[in-house]
Amino acid sequence: MKTPLTSFVNRAGFHSQRGIARDLLLAFIFLALAAFATLLVWPDQSVNSSAAAQTPATALTVTRAVPQWRQWPMLIEASGTITAWQEAVIGAQQAGLRLIEVSANVGDQVRRGQLLARFDADMLRADLAQLRANLAQAQAGAAQAETNRQRVLKLKNAATLSQQELLRYETEAETSRTQVDAIKAQLAAKQLQLSYAEVRAPDDGVVSARQATLGAVAGSGQELFRLIRQNRLEWRGELTAAQMAQCQTGQKIQLSLPDGGSADATVRQLAPALDEQSRLGIVYADILPGSRARAGMYANGRIVLTQSPALTVPAASLVIRDGRSYVLKLQSDADTAPVSLTAVSAGRRQGAEIEIVQGLREADRVVVEGAGFLNDGDLVHIAPQAAAGKES
Repeated sequence: MKTPLTSFVNRAGFHSQRGIARDLLLAFIFLALAAFATLLVWPDQSVNSSAAAQTPATALTVTRAVPQWRQWPMLIEASGTITAWQEAVIGAQQAGLRLIEVSANVGDQVRRGQLLARFDADMLRADLAQLRANLAQAQAGAAQAETNRQRVLKLKNAATLSQQELLRYETEAETSRTQVDAIKAQLAAKQLQLSYAEVRAPDDGVVSARQATLGAVAGSGQELFRLIRQNRLEWRGELTAAQMAQCQTGQKIQLSLPDGGSADATVRQLAPALDEQSRLGIVYADILPGSRARAGMYANGRIVLTQSPALTVPAASLVIRDGRSYVLKLQSDADTAPVSLTAVSAGRRQGAEIEIVQGLREADRVVVEGAGFLNDGDLVHIAPQAAAGKES
């Protein structure tokens, strides 16, 4: 038996189920409309995305250059030290004398025979005066002995003189002459010692070192100065056996100095043998005067051999990646063109240009400024003014 409360509950549940069904139907209709709208729009978006993928954006504005044929010299590169052609060591030749004057310093240009230093020679002068007095005395005694001998010889046949007495007069005269000669030799030696008191330059050149100290008492043979003879410097480059075979006397050498300067040199001679340890030979090259080269510098040198053609591009166009050399080659001559990363072999280099031995043709065009920021297939825009300037 249904009560009024039961009937009310049943009617409320029925109406609730009808509401849920209506809501589900509306949601389904909304989803269907959204799916249909998506299908209408999606093909256009796919087409646009494909078109964008097929047309890459311009990566960079760059400059380009045309490879050029030039006559470049074949070079041998080596390194070595710059030294004096000949260095003179000037030392003290007399021991026990005090240095009272030093007239030269490091860097001074001196002439042959120029006074460099002077020792105190008062004692030598006193000895020289004593020897001169002894010489005068000995010469007087020798003259007297010679007079006696001549007088005795006139009385040789007289019975009053014995043979023994005659021999004594002759011996005295000979001894007196010998004493004169001995004193003359001592006098010459003392004069030579006196000349050693003045230290003079043995040749023209520049003073490279000085150990002379005013007031010092030098020993015999002690070094006082070093002199680079005639201001001549030479470069002693180290070459391999193969390089030595290509090098000849008279060839020109371009030296790169550590201070950024340069110097020119000429091959004077080659070492007759190679070092047994390093297997390197020495080339001796005279450095031309007027450069900033200094003895003791370590310099790189390029020996010029012969001229040969070289296909060159600006050095800025060469890109090093993973230890290999590449250039970015333009695939067309248009103002906007893609690039291709091309492997090349580099050779000689002079200034801002570098030789391409393999991988590039004369008709190719390469990217210069901006090459290091590009990858294979990038689209670039050519700067018109720069391009015209490079290709003119």
